[in-house]
Amino acid sequence: MKTAFSLFIIFSFLGSVKAQLISVVKSEMVWNGVTTSSDGRIFVNFPRIEGDKGMRIGEVLKNGRIIPYPNEDWNNWESGADVNEKFVRSNSLRIGPDGLLWIVDTGTPSMGQNPLSGNALKLVSIDIKTNTVQKIIPLSGIAKPSTFIDDLRISGNTIYLTDAGEPALIILDKTTGKGRRVLGNQPSTTDNLPIKAEGKIMKDEKGSEVRIHADQLEISPDGKWLYFQPASGPLWRVETQYLSDENLSEKDLASKVELFYKAPSTGGTAIDADGNIYVSDVNKSEIIKISPEGKESLVIKDKRLLWADALWIDDNEYLWIPTGQLNRLAAFQNGKSKVELPVVIYKLKINAKPLRN
Repeated sequence: MKTAFSLFIIFSFLGSVKAQLISVVKSEMVWNGVTTSSDGRIFVNFPRIEGDKGMRIGEVLKNGRIIPYPNEDWNNWESGADVNEKFVRSNSLRIGPDGLLWIVDTGTPSMGQNPLSGNALKLVSIDIKTNTVQKIIPLSGIAKPSTFIDDLRISGNTIYLTDAGEPALIILDKTTGKGRRVLGNQPSTTDNLPIKAEGKIMKDEKGSEVRIHADQLEISPDGKWLYFQPASGPLWRVETQYLSDENLSEKDLASKVELFYKAPSTGGTAIDADGNIYVSDVNKSEIIKISPEGKESLVIKDKRLLWADALWIDDNEYLWIPTGQLNRLAAFQNGKSKVELPVVIYKLKINAKPLRN
């Protein structure tokens, strides 16, 4: 009787957790990121991993329709065309502490390819009040042949970037655009573990295990710590004061890096104003919360969370969860896509205030 009652409580709890997910918007194209403004505007990113044509950055209208943002011209790049003032292949987006929409353009036509020359590899900031591009920061100067700039966070005048292709962190001056690479090919930036999704090791079309090096990153609310990890974990951290010290040798900087948490194969992260980090486990279809002390707790587990990617916390204390099913794309399924459309962006009330970086 006691066992039956316990099971009833467990299943009731799981059922209530599942019901918390709110479907916000759906798409017939795979996405990997979402960000929202303080006045409720929604922007999404279409990574185009397989090099297909179409919208890269979109704004979701109130009726659910998605339109190219900031306009069609920025979203109509085709192979062989000019890369200036075009999104070649955007990979991440977020509204920064300055209120601007920041976008990472990897400059790579498709997965596994190197960035094109010119201004293909770049950061783009957009003033969402006027819907105009404010700044384009070329990144070719800090790139290596197989560089794949993955994501960014901003703290004051510093932009932190991850290079998932040539393992490293990049420290960039927001004003001058000058940057430098640190922790290149270190254990903390190199993906040495297989990425698992839905119980299977991810492999490319050649049958090789997929490796995504320095990927997710977050900054602590006090600006003291930068957390970062390869896609398959684990999660490391280092004090930003050491990252800012240009006189510190690579060896000495590496000695300052700490193992923080043994994160699972991760699609995306977010951090709240209290310093809790939310991590999407793409293998178990769940979101876990890591306290500043490194303690883990389950936020939600739901089979609908198929490759939950870059997470976002809005001003109303909701966690936004884009599910893009990236592991089901043809590139990882022997050439035949297993994506079940439409893909969905959910949100979940977590009663936590956002941290803007």
